[in-house]
Amino acid sequence: MVRVISLFAFATALLPAVVGAADIVVENNDFKLVVGTNACVKSLIVKASGEECVDADLETPLVASIQERPFNNEVKLIHPHKRTMYPACALRREGDKLVASFAHRQYEAVVALKIAPRYIAFTLEDFRCDRKTTYDYLKMDIPPVAAFRVLQLPVKNRRNFGDWLNASWDEKAAVCVAGLSTKTDIDHEDRKGAKLLFGDLKSGIGLRGSGAALLAAPGREPFLDAMDDLERDFDMPRGVASRRRPELKEFIFHLSSGFAPDTVDELIGYAKQGGFRLVTMNMGDVTHEIGSWGRFGDYDLRRDHYPNGLSDLKAVLDKFHAAGLKVGLHTLHSHIGLKSRYVTPVADPRLNKTRRFTLAEPLPVGTNDIAEVRVYEPTADTTRFPACRVLQFGGELLSYEDYTETPPYKFLGVKRGAWNTIPTAHAKGEIGGILDISEYGTPMSCYIDQNTDLQDEVAAKLAQFYNCGFDYIYLDGSEGVIPPFNYHVANAQYRLWKQLKPEPIFGEGAAKSHFGWHMLAGANAFDCFSPRIFKEKLREFPFKQAPITEQDMSRVDFGWWGFWANGSADWWGKKVGVQADLWEYGTGVALAWNCAGSILMPLPQLRKHPRTGDILETMRRWADVRRNGLFKEEWRAELKRDYMQEHHLVKLANGGYDLVRYDMVTEGWDAESVVPVRAFVFEKDGATWVVYWHVSGEGKFFVGLPAASLALFDEFAGRPVAFAAEAAGTVLPAGNRLYLKTSLPRAEVVKAFKEAQKR
Repeated sequence: MVRVISLFAFATALLPAVVGAADIVVENNDFKLVVGTNACVKSLIVKASGEECVDADLETPLVASIQERPFNNEVKLIHPHKRTMYPACALRREGDKLVASFAHRQYEAVVALKIAPRYIAFTLEDFRCDRKTTYDYLKMDIPPVAAFRVLQLPVKNRRNFGDWLNASWDEKAAVCVAGLSTKTDIDHEDRKGAKLLFGDLKSGIGLRGSGAALLAAPGREPFLDAMDDLERDFDMPRGVASRRRPELKEFIFHLSSGFAPDTVDELIGYAKQGGFRLVTMNMGDVTHEIGSWGRFGDYDLRRDHYPNGLSDLKAVLDKFHAAGLKVGLHTLHSHIGLKSRYVTPVADPRLNKTRRFTLAEPLPVGTNDIAEVRVYEPTADTTRFPACRVLQFGGELLSYEDYTETPPYKFLGVKRGAWNTIPTAHAKGEIGGILDISEYGTPMSCYIDQNTDLQDEVAAKLAQFYNCGFDYIYLDGSEGVIPPFNYHVANAQYRLWKQLKPEPIFGEGAAKSHFGWHMLAGANAFDCFSPRIFKEKLREFPFKQAPITEQDMSRVDFGWWGFWANGSADWWGKKVGVQADLWEYGTGVALAWNCAGSILMPLPQLRKHPRTGDILETMRRWADVRRNGLFKEEWRAELKRDYMQEHHLVKLANGGYDLVRYDMVTEGWDAESVVPVRAFVFEKDGATWVVYWHVSGEGKFFVGLPAASLALFDEFAGRPVAFAAEAAGTVLPAGNRLYLKTSLPRAEVVKAFKEAQKR
């Protein structure tokens, strides 16, 4: 917690008041910022709308200095030693610079201004201080600044607040404090009726030469225009241009098991059948893997797929492109496989350690199993999770069973040469630590230390594949970085991104921090959910995130969705298959929020599932509606209104579509079996309709309704389909999706189908 020292009020009283002194005005074409000579923000006006955007009553200084403790002697003797914030108490303008003074009077901060038509950039240039009078007897770098708040404003609350973007906005005004690079720590704090938006620069990451920008525009689109200027002027990834590309709204055909170059034509056929225009390849489709992630980091090209090297990979990408498909690459850029050459036989020193320990006794060579390893540092709260109990000293990994929590600190039950590393001698005083093993799945990977060049080395390997002709990228594993996360999540992503040529048309990622907004226009994708719980989990996760991410002027990826055929065990071991109504449910809500999704498409499952055609046709129709301007605004409100209500897109005789509410009249799945027919009832044009299909093959379905009252079609406005009448009711064919029309009351039809299900 940063302490705001009481010297602010004290120093304000001591400084001589300049009666009638002019306020400091900084303005451009879009807005006018007014700051008092006491450094407090007084006004921020958006010129086009006349909106006042700050709450001056909060008396917020524009900038502040943060120290790990009060300094120097006479000051630090007065106050407790804790992290302390010194708000600026005086401000003056010198040309294109602002000069801030602080209560301690030991230095001033010089902030350079870049005034562009649509934004103003604030960059910490330097500190002015007199070593001779203040620090001459101290052997230290000056001044002792741990962090500098280069810009902060108390911005009034508006209808939307984008936590990721750090912007408060509505149709009249959009105000944002944005970082100029990955190095600026952008955040906010809640105030009564307002949010304090700020950008902090941190010693050791980027103090001098780093900064933040202020953007204030009359609404969303003018704001994005201003952000586009900022991105271009500071050579940032083009997040605005990505968000305006039509591809961002496209669902993604994500290749899964069964891919090989000789299957490309078949996969293109499935993608076309579903109306897809984006295809994602996994790293395992490009490089050799063991146990999914086991060799991440090595990134050896698959010679079984590409015997002639990268030219063969380029040929595969060319084939997709010739079919009108853009291709993305799925990576885990911060992961290192535990079976890779970075781990075995000699572990790389640039692998991240979650805790550092110093050997208190030497470790000789000569035995693989040793009872204990003694260290100097306290061991409390070191991991005890079995898969993560791994120490690294030098190039050797050692497993342990437990540790003591009181001196002398020891790791117990130690075994040497873990993960096939070579045991070597380690001297007393050698520093090592706990290997940062990924928390996902069985132990397959560990993480990179982003404070080393290993992230750049791995990025260069990935870039050589991407640069063969990929179009977009998914930066998975983005959470697998070291603290501080608001810096390193985007830092790790950007170190790969800037090596990708040409720049991706958009990016997605598993985790996001502020600067990543410029890369991850597609935001994140959720993991696969079993068909049994698919709708429930959509309501629990992506349906909730969509309105949140919209406030960041972004979309969320509603995927990943898994394609499983009936009888194929999914990740949860349940033998149920995906059905058309599942994806229709998710796709409709996704499009209502201008979002998309990614669908894992294993070729063996596509071949196996008897309803593949129906499912892909569902996706194609929704794509057709979106691309051709057929999605009505009233549908958007309808789909958002009640997530428990399901909807169905019916194809009309004129080639258009209509959206109807429909409800399931046959019931669910258990763990090992499926009901043969899925049926949904809706009402349209004065009639009761039932759309139904056989979930896993062909068959007949007995319904206790008089045949004379029924008509059956292959589409809502399609061709008639024959069926049989019997004395006790009607026998309907069940295979592909069919539409049953009747004048009978809905309740009677629902009852008949429920009874039929029990037969």
